[in-house]
Amino acid sequence: MSQRRRRSLALLTSGVLALPLLTGCGAGDDEGGPAAAGQDIATTTRDKVADGGVLRWAVDALPDTLNAFQADADATTSRIAGAVLPQLFVLDAKGRPVANPDYLEKAEVIEREPKQVVLYKLNQQAVWSDGREIGAPDFVAQWRALNGKDSAYWTARNAGYERIEKIEKGKTDLEVRVTFSKPYADWRSLFSPLYPKQVTGTPDAFNEGARGALKVTAGPFALGAIDKKTGTAALTRNPRWWGRQAKLDTLVLTAVPRAERPAALAAGKLDLAEIDRAGADRIALARRDASGKGGTGAGGAPAHGPGAAMTPAQATLSWATAFGTDEEKAEQEKESRTKHTESVKRYADEQKALRGFRVRKSLEPAYTQLAMNGASGPLADERVRRAVARALDRQALAELVLKPLGLPAKPVGSHVALAGQQAYADNSGALGGQDAKAAQALLADAGWRRGGKITEPAGAKAGPESAPQDDGKTPAGPGTGNDGLYIVGQDDGANGDGAGTAEERAAEAGAGAAGTAASPADGERDRVSPVLAPAPFGAQQQASLLAQAAMARPVDDAKRSAARDGDEADPAKGSPAPAKQATRTSGNMLAKDGKALTLRFVLPAGPGSESLRTVGERISQMLRKLGVNTETTKVADDSFFKDHIASGQYDLALYSWPATAFPATDARPIFAKPEPAADGSLLVEQNYTRVGTDHIDQLFDQALGELDEAQSRELVRKADARIWAAAGSIPLFQRPELVAVKPGLVNAGAFGLGAPRYQDIGWKKAKAAKDKKK
Repeated sequence: MSQRRRRSLALLTSGVLALPLLTGCGAGDDEGGPAAAGQDIATTTRDKVADGGVLRWAVDALPDTLNAFQADADATTSRIAGAVLPQLFVLDAKGRPVANPDYLEKAEVIEREPKQVVLYKLNQQAVWSDGREIGAPDFVAQWRALNGKDSAYWTARNAGYERIEKIEKGKTDLEVRVTFSKPYADWRSLFSPLYPKQVTGTPDAFNEGARGALKVTAGPFALGAIDKKTGTAALTRNPRWWGRQAKLDTLVLTAVPRAERPAALAAGKLDLAEIDRAGADRIALARRDASGKGGTGAGGAPAHGPGAAMTPAQATLSWATAFGTDEEKAEQEKESRTKHTESVKRYADEQKALRGFRVRKSLEPAYTQLAMNGASGPLADERVRRAVARALDRQALAELVLKPLGLPAKPVGSHVALAGQQAYADNSGALGGQDAKAAQALLADAGWRRGGKITEPAGAKAGPESAPQDDGKTPAGPGTGNDGLYIVGQDDGANGDGAGTAEERAAEAGAGAAGTAASPADGERDRVSPVLAPAPFGAQQQASLLAQAAMARPVDDAKRSAARDGDEADPAKGSPAPAKQATRTSGNMLAKDGKALTLRFVLPAGPGSESLRTVGERISQMLRKLGVNTETTKVADDSFFKDHIASGQYDLALYSWPATAFPATDARPIFAKPEPAADGSLLVEQNYTRVGTDHIDQLFDQALGELDEAQSRELVRKADARIWAAAGSIPLFQRPELVAVKPGLVNAGAFGLGAPRYQDIGWKKAKAAKDKKK
């Protein structure tokens, strides 16, 4: 596995872990402009925060490992590491890494020639929980574990560490000198988190010792008990912490599925939880009802939730059935009515409890993009990809998702950074904005014409053979490896794999209100989509691509016969005369060489991906105006990436990438030109669009070795402009971040591009009596 691939695998498998290492960079405060949305965390000075208390913070799952450098590390691994281990650089509100004074007095490049040398001056009070000073031995042990030279270490991430030549103590025990064999612009990405030498000193300790426990820590919190039965991990105030004392006594990370979080918040089991659109809507409705503006339904119940859409006629029919002469149906209906009554009461009670919560909003350090598979079919032609891109109204798509949430709706202008980050610049001009005439001209130049003769059989496609329409079951196709993960799609809480039109959604809502069906408010619509963006291994990609090649092999014309339709060819009978077919034309749509221009649009089918599918619908409408047909295939969430995106079984797709503050390191494998392997297969690293150029790779490589930070960022921006021009992927909008917060909780919420400052999170002090009188 290459060093670049190991680095990217970790960024995706570690979820939230990727973000602190992927945002912000260097000097130059004016570069990148303001962040698209600031933090929404109820910022409060420490003197107004009470000492003590417990915070119950929702996580998706307890971690399988506490070692952030292993492949199965996840977002909870990162959250724990951020609170209990040294973070030499932390993110400010714009997502730019700044030296953390709790651990560093200074860190800087002190020599460039003949070799790059970085000098770390450590905080003289910084100690591990066992009393030992944090120092050079910890740096050396982590470097040796992660530089890739010792295969006994099971590491998922090595980039940067392999460029280090040596690490040694400086003039004092508080100084650490790191000498690089090759210049490394992204040196700030290293040693965060920093593990004690007890964890990284031997392969056994690294591989197994830190999976379930961290005996030695050095953060404002220490690791307490991890209870698999209750799904909790307790972090307790560190008595040896030398910095400002943590305001909370205990921070309890509690595993709660997204669908269950509104109920858990209402029941007092959670104080802080990232929620989806449906959960945010429930809190908004609860607050509206509390203000007296929402009205009430039958019996004083909320005018929304289970059965709220039931008409008088439906209610009458339900009553008549329950008390009718058909005893079997009556019994079933009575049972259904009892469950419904319980559901309505439970919902009403939860809504009352949710009235005090607030939804804090920002934008995540990640963006959603339209990916175009440039490996084969019509999109292998750059002119067609550019035409598709120029047909998109990116502003309208951003507004579709973000405007209803009250968030800034501005399209993302870069593949490699977000607004506020210093590497950010809007390079979309290299491709051009929405322009229907320009798009039509590009397609005409590529040979696609309206009203062209169609000679292919009805239902055939211009692109590669499409997979059957998926009913949500996991297909047994190629690319089924156990890949790393990153959340894709906005979680707006609509139910599953139903149709996406407004009429069909209305029909589904009516059916749910008819009486006996469970309401989406009971939990189904709140379920977060598990569709995730993986970082597959090269071998898995190789198998997928070989399978594709096998399917695409030409068939001997002499063997083409009715056998393709399941009938055995009989040589004695001869070939039947071909049936005459009526001449067809593409009408108002585009065609070329007898084939209509139809693109396979693959989208996840699961609950929680409704807004992703809505965006897909709108894109299809935009393309249809251009004369381009799309065939939308909704696939099971767990097969979306493994069996379609990673293996190249798609033309168009929507998924998200984390933003990166170190794009020379982290973005390169995402946009690297695919390379042929020794066996003839194609290795694409994380470039699932299969679109790349040598020049883009060269620009990233130059940026990686350029120690002039401004020049390095300029090289990255040039690479981004080239990526736009190649039109393999089109950034659309920054993903929304919605967090439910209990009243009184401060310095926590929607962190946006920034990192939590765990020791400042707490409960606001109650106002004194004399203050209340004022």
